[in-house]
Amino acid sequence: MDAGESSRRPAGRRDAAPHPRLHPVPAVGVLALQGAVEPHLRMLERVGAATRAVRGPAELAGLDALVLPGGESTTMSHLLASSGLREPLGEFMAARPVLATCAGMILLAQRAEALPFPPYGLLDIDVARNAWGRQIFSFQEEIDWPLPRPTGEPGPAQLKAIFIRAPRVTRIGPDVEVLARFQGEPVALRQGRLLALSFHPELTADPRVHAWFLREFLADR
Repeated sequence: MDAGESSRRPAGRRDAAPHPRLHPVPAVGVLALQGAVEPHLRMLERVGAATRAVRGPAELAGLDALVLPGGESTTMSHLLASSGLREPLGEFMAARPVLATCAGMILLAQRAEALPFPPYGLLDIDVARNAWGRQIFSFQEEIDWPLPRPTGEPGPAQLKAIFIRAPRVTRIGPDVEVLARFQGEPVALRQGRLLALSFHPELTADPRVHAWFLREFLADR
């Protein structure tokens, strides 16, 4: 890499080694105002993405996709407004793939109660915040979701899911596909370019969710 190439790299971008199934390497941002940012960055780099922490509108430029991490949805809503990111982020997510986990699912939904600003309404679901229990009742369970391994080979039939103040989906629109359930209730959903989970895959050692997101949503970009 020469000095000119280095100077053109966007601020905050962290490059990964090229992935054998993903050329060119996808650039994926993680909203970094609050919440579980670093675990998502590490997991994305592990499965072959170049990453960037997104704290302002300029850092959306050149990204192929975005992660909305878990965190505190009220705080994230306030910070989106004060950072000037709210409208640019909405425009980006309407046109690019998004992986939303926990609080990220709340921000994508059509309706969620008691937020200081309305959610983006891009995903045709309604959610109840913290409905799986407060933080002291956080838990992990195995759910049935037979995702392939990062190599593309078949993986285990189950996936470890960590629920921390997780939202519960109370309504699903006709164009939303349920990918996985826990105790009969939807916890992984897809609508077009949007993938939303009630749980935190980035807090486990299993990279299959992030690898599948890159391959399924970005391979043909």
